[in-house]
Amino acid sequence: MFSLLTHPNSLFGQFDRLQRELDEVFGTSGLPSSIRSVATGTQPQINVGRTPQSVEIYAFAPGLDASKIDVTLDRGVLRLSGERVQPGSHAERTRFYARERATGRFDRTVALPDDVDPEQVKATYRDGVLKVSIARREAAQPKRIAIQ
Repeated sequence: MFSLLTHPNSLFGQFDRLQRELDEVFGTSGLPSSIRSVATGTQPQINVGRTPQSVEIYAFAPGLDASKIDVTLDRGVLRLSGERVQPGSHAERTRFYARERATGRFDRTVALPDDVDPEQVKATYRDGVLKVSIARREAAQPKRIAIQ
């Protein structure tokens, strides 16, 4: 079935091709497409959310030694840093045809809302996922008001 949206010679297909070519010429491919995104390949990948009681950050970092991940909180900014090393000594002898797992140093920062309590931070690492939970201050949590 012919579709104007998917056919490479359609108007939209030509716009898509032009966008890719401009990205290559101006070097913008792989850069964030909005203020809230990060460049392609940024490691580790994270999810950030909140509950009424806490702010939750999940960093997906399989294969890392938990003792080599640094987690710091300073003036409302959470910083996750560490290094992923090449696997084993066989890496020097191996010729890779595809290498999708990034190696080397990583450093991610997350700006936190003003209502977090820096004294109540808990970090756990299990099954390749680093979870950082930061409690929200009592005053920031929703309260049910009794009607008299």
